[in-house]
Amino acid sequence: MNDVSASALAAAATAPADNAPVGDNKAAVKVAADKVSVYYGEKQALFEVSIDIPERSVTSFIGPSGCGKSTFLRCINRMNDTIDGCRVTGDITLDRRDIYDPDLDVVELRARVGMVFQKPNPFPKSIFENVAYGPRIHGLAKSKSELEDIVVTSLRKASLYDEVKDRLSEPGTGLSGGQQQRLCIARAIAVSPEVILMDEPCSALDPIATAKIEELIDELRANYTIIIVTHSMQQAARVSQKTAFFHLGNLVETGATDEIFTNPKDKRTLDYITGRFG
Repeated sequence: MNDVSASALAAAATAPADNAPVGDNKAAVKVAADKVSVYYGEKQALFEVSIDIPERSVTSFIGPSGCGKSTFLRCINRMNDTIDGCRVTGDITLDRRDIYDPDLDVVELRARVGMVFQKPNPFPKSIFENVAYGPRIHGLAKSKSELEDIVVTSLRKASLYDEVKDRLSEPGTGLSGGQQQRLCIARAIAVSPEVILMDEPCSALDPIATAKIEELIDELRANYTIIIVTHSMQQAARVSQKTAFFHLGNLVETGATDEIFTNPKDKRTLDYITGRFG
């Protein structure tokens, strides 16, 4: 194992209480992908990926670097549209609506499907304005007091308000790395998304900040569908209820997190989680 024993991973994956899905195990499908392929010019980066993402739960994408997990994540809110030469085939639906429907408003889609990036990227604005920006441009607040309520509520949901309530007018860039990442999560929450995509949200953080983000993810799954790309198998085991393993642009295996880590069906999955490659 690269950074943890197989037995430790199995123990983390089978820890029952905190990792149990919210509500019925047969959660409704929030996002569905059917034979999704991605091309960068002539190069194919993703090969016919099909997966159902359950609502109000955490799904982890794991796999070695360059395996396609972040590429697929960016398909879900059409971030790949911004890359010249990128072409996506297949179908992705959000609540059974085709997200590549020509009549669909991409701005509205990205409000419904928020994204938190690997490196915290607060705007060069105050803490308050970082969170207020989205609701303001989307017209979600009818008054100054409503906007203030959205900001405070979002900061509370991101477990940040108590730490910054006396300095909301100070620059968001002045916060610590972990606080900046929680500010970015608050910014995503502020436009009332249904899905939150997280692309390695803890890779630039220290262990204490990482633990806070993981606690936050566990709290947020009661109200949001969360999809997280992570290189840390321990993190996937701790925070997710479903895990998908990618390798060389293919979705190799997907299933309940405890099953993926304790009883994988594909030898490639077993080789990865036991550190034989990756």
